[in-house]
Amino acid sequence: MKIHRINPTKRWSDVTVFNGIANFVEVPESDLSADIKGQTQQIFAQAEEMLATVGADKTRILSVTIYITDFANLEALNEVWDNWFEEGTAPSRACVKAELADPDYLVEMAFVAAAGEEFH
Repeated sequence: MKIHRINPTKRWSDVTVFNGIANFVEVPESDLSADIKGQTQQIFAQAEEMLATVGADKTRILSVTIYITDFANLEALNEVWDNWFEEGTAPSRACVKAELADPDYLVEMAFVAAAGEEFH
């Protein structure tokens, strides 16, 4: 089976898809001075763009691993999370406290989603 690599570079690809399953990671890119809500909203907007590139949308997200720098921000992150997913469409998730590559990142998310038919 073919592995699809979207926008591959030497270090990473924006999305990799194998056997209809898409994997990608998002960090806030537009405003690192934003609070946890703002950074989470940025990640979700970017995730929607990545999902669209593989013929999917947020209802096709299977799981998300959330890396957060401070659990004091978890309630605010959950508020944005709960507003982004429609009732009954939330994926499984894990939330891990971690030191991230850029000290201005408050959150990073790794997504796994079912891609559209053209990626099966």
